[in-house]
Amino acid sequence: MRVARMMHLLSLLFCALLCQVTGLETIFGLYGEMVAIPCKTEANIQDDFILIKWIYYKDQQEVNLLVKKQKEEANVTAVGEYKDRVSMAANLSLLLADAKLTDQRTFKCMVVVGGDIKQHIVNLEIQKLPEAPFITEKAEALEIGKRTKLGTCFAKHANPAAKIVWLKNNKTLLSDGNRILINETVVKQPETQLSNVASTLHYSAEKKDTSAQFSCRAEHPLGVDLVSPPETFSITYSTENIALQVEDEDQLVEGSNMTLKCVADGNPPPTSFYFLLKGHMVKVENTNMYTIQDISRNNSGEYKCSLIDDPSKEGSRNVTVNFLDVKLNLDKTVIREAGGSLNISLDIDSSAKPTVSWTKGGVKLNQGPKNTNLAYSDAGFYELEVMLGPLRRKASFHLTVQGAPVIRNLHEQHDKDGNRKVLICEAEGSPKPAVSWNINGTLIDEKSFDNGTVTHKISVVPSANLSVTCIVSNSFGIATKVIDVSSLFEDVKVDKRDPAGDDDKTKLVVGVVVGLLVAAVVIGVAYWVYMKKSKQGSWKTGEKENGSSEEEKKLEEKAEENSQKADV
Repeated sequence: MRVARMMHLLSLLFCALLCQVTGLETIFGLYGEMVAIPCKTEANIQDDFILIKWIYYKDQQEVNLLVKKQKEEANVTAVGEYKDRVSMAANLSLLLADAKLTDQRTFKCMVVVGGDIKQHIVNLEIQKLPEAPFITEKAEALEIGKRTKLGTCFAKHANPAAKIVWLKNNKTLLSDGNRILINETVVKQPETQLSNVASTLHYSAEKKDTSAQFSCRAEHPLGVDLVSPPETFSITYSTENIALQVEDEDQLVEGSNMTLKCVADGNPPPTSFYFLLKGHMVKVENTNMYTIQDISRNNSGEYKCSLIDDPSKEGSRNVTVNFLDVKLNLDKTVIREAGGSLNISLDIDSSAKPTVSWTKGGVKLNQGPKNTNLAYSDAGFYELEVMLGPLRRKASFHLTVQGAPVIRNLHEQHDKDGNRKVLICEAEGSPKPAVSWNINGTLIDEKSFDNGTVTHKISVVPSANLSVTCIVSNSFGIATKVIDVSSLFEDVKVDKRDPAGDDDKTKLVVGVVVGLLVAAVVIGVAYWVYMKKSKQGSWKTGEKENGSSEEEKKLEEKAEENSQKADV
């Protein structure tokens, strides 16, 4: 043994004196892959070398791997673990197949070039990515304020050993010795020397961690970070708040069912409660709901629920059961006289302010029916609808307005051919009035009786000027109206007259009328002046204002006569 060590020291000394040695280089290889260990010297040895030799160090001893002479194949001299795993590349690099962690050692190439011996020393390190990390030994639940073992993250079969980082919602968790505590261990596998890393997280949860995602990341020098699938945990905590809810509260109406629901924020949630129903207490188990059947307005009021094991924690709510009562004072059929009052009265009893709408004959009204001074046009079918949430109430009546007939319009017009005259009588009244004429004619049309209105048309052929009467009557009375109808022949005669002559006559008539009007005005002014002077004279002399009554009468008669002439 001493001799071997002495020979090794002499070899090192000889190299120090005769060999040119390059600096130590470290290269990295991948576990299980082919590794190429380069032979680097200052000279271009690829064509000029005489001999090249690869060795490695084992227990501080040099062990030959292979030798190659110029223009000869490389000769593997290795035995044992490298016998079938080493070879030489064209660039004189040492090729090492199926790299293992036991290959992490120092390798040296020695090159004889001319009279010199050159060598290059390489340190080899083998790296391996860990397998994908995963979390095991997971906690069933985390309790708020209590530090609990959340789980252990494993990153296996790596070199060097991976570094494990814990994440919550993709943000790093750091051990603080209080709420967060992280312990890590590294174990090497005897057969492969690869490292298994186990990191255990102890964590004190908060209420906001209810939906938090926890994961772990394995970091490695190869630069590829692997992350485990995220995990969520049930967070347990005591009930702090409790609330009473009402299912479908906006649909609570008389006759429906009311379901109360007690909601507590504890986890796991409590399953037994007390319901306080307007002074009456009910205990429910294995549920948080209670239903009251067939409710009425009397069920409105305050309701409460509480925990059985802690009655001080309770929730309350005021509940309103919607109701709607509508009463209209009018019957289905209402009869009123024209000009009278409807005297409508609507009483509404409800849990809130409802919406009221009216229609007449299916057409929506901006406001309710007219209440006073009823006209025939106010007659018709009225429908009331009152709405409150899902509640609907309707009422209706049919209004009939009765009264004696009234003729609103009586006029004439020529028919399309001009051979007849059409007389049109428009009247109102109810019941439907009968229409007749004092002249024989042909009935053209009688419009249907609508809202107390009737229109009657006849055609006549007057041979002379006539006064025609329209007679309208019903059980309440009778109405008549007269229209003067000129002869058709007179109309034709007038139409055939000379337009120029008509213009002259028109001018003459206008002149006469204007002259008479001026004369009347002059006489009236003179009479007024006379009367004023007469009165002033009496006032000035202190005499009585008797005057001559006969003269005054004559003047008045004269003025009236002139006025009548002016009207003509």
